Amino acid sequence: MDALDKLIGERDYRQFLNSRNELYRERAMKENPPPREEALRLMSEHPNLIKRPILVKGNQIVLGFDEEALARLV
Repeated sequence: MDALDKLIGERDYRQFLNSRNELYRERAMKENPPPREEALRLMSEHPNLIKRPILVKGNQIVLGFDEEALARLV
């Protein structure tokens, strides 16, 4: 959980939630997102709840498959 917290840093943790995940939909997280600590715990317990891929270069992060953002990262 600490590594995930460090990765997210000051960013909006909600961007890291995978909206296609069943748990995300079951808990209606789009309308009612969990507090940061609960979201970190849930992502740690249910790794599929984390949006992927996650590409990191320095302090830049690209979440999900975003071709334009990936091209800018290179």
